[in-house]
Amino acid sequence: MASLFPHWTLKTGGEVAPDERLPTAQTIAMGVQHVVAMFGSTALAPILMGFDPNTAIFFSGIGTLIFFLMTGGRLPSYLGSSFAFIGVVIAATGYAGSGANANANIGVALGGIIACGLVYFLIGLVVQVAGTGWIERLMPPIVTGTVVAAIGLNLAPVAVKMLGATPVETGIGMLTALSVGLIAVRSHGVAGRLPILLGALCGYALYWIAANGLGWAKPIDFSGVGQAAWIGLPRFSPPVFDGTAMLLIAPVAVILVAENLGHVKGLAAMTGRNFDPLMGRAFMADGIATMVSGAGGGTGVTTYAENMGVMAVTRIYSTLVFVVAALVALALGFSPKFGALILTLPVPVIGGLALVVFGLIAATGGRIWVQSKVDFSRPRNLITAGVALTAGAGDLTLSIAGFKMGGIGTATFGAIVLYHLLREREGAR
Repeated sequence: MASLFPHWTLKTGGEVAPDERLPTAQTIAMGVQHVVAMFGSTALAPILMGFDPNTAIFFSGIGTLIFFLMTGGRLPSYLGSSFAFIGVVIAATGYAGSGANANANIGVALGGIIACGLVYFLIGLVVQVAGTGWIERLMPPIVTGTVVAAIGLNLAPVAVKMLGATPVETGIGMLTALSVGLIAVRSHGVAGRLPILLGALCGYALYWIAANGLGWAKPIDFSGVGQAAWIGLPRFSPPVFDGTAMLLIAPVAVILVAENLGHVKGLAAMTGRNFDPLMGRAFMADGIATMVSGAGGGTGVTTYAENMGVMAVTRIYSTLVFVVAALVALALGFSPKFGALILTLPVPVIGGLALVVFGLIAATGGRIWVQSKVDFSRPRNLITAGVALTAGAGDLTLSIAGFKMGGIGTATFGAIVLYHLLREREGAR
């Protein structure tokens, strides 16, 4: 009888597999690095929807632990705030503002998020019972690679915009990205495993010198850190179940399935392992995590591409790292002061980190194509990838019966539809 969890073996060098572990101190450091990677997006998404970012971060930790337990600690993943909900939540609540805790109709959105989580869970249940064969036929490597690459390309403008409007800000952002690359390539031992975290610290130091020391940019404001309490409860909110809002938000589940599928396929490409038997459990775990988050005032959650980028650059896939990351997120949820300190991370520095991480996501899509030996001499594959990548990179948004589907969703469904419509004649294969 197989054990519920793997027996993690100690590994001190090279690539670390999901069922292996680093020494305790390095595991903790890697967990903190994953929190740094997810923090910007997990805090930004609730702010754009008028939710409380501390509450969203708290539930991202809860969701990650749920995912860890339901996948038996075998699939490395962090669950953070999903941007796929932003458009439909704004439409469902009539929210027109911007800022934390500013959405007066948050309860209506939460009811819809719970409905979406339920649909997501049911899809996972079908996959668990019926297997992944139908998903493989629906989304072969040309499609999954395209979806993963489109996610990275769709996020690229966000990274570029965060690099800043002034030469100083842009320069610091680029130097941050360069720091990550140099640390990843040149460093050995512990430092070589923490390129994102150490790169962030380098960028932070550079920005502090340029802004607070020399006055070349907007200074880092630490007043919020001094005013924030050390310990405080997240701001919980009850859901309101409105039929119209639920029908509007629930279809986002299909986008979350595509994101999760791309994440699992990307991890399979990076680790050389087959995670298909865990696919149904991964979907169900994400669905339950989304329902739990919606029940308490958090955003819908999804497997995070940013953390997949961290794994791509560090080659550390130990699932225990994500337990640490989840616990750190829970601590952030209960510590407004720590959260305020992380929020002082300058936007250009985050942009530099995003430039690396989002680029690695796009490159992982290409890795799926290479390892699956996708034949791009076939027009079917070439057109499927070309059109979907352009739609994703250009953030092509479609509005269907009041439901807005952004670039990632358009690229995902576009790749699926094109691949199955463009069937070649037998003699042309």
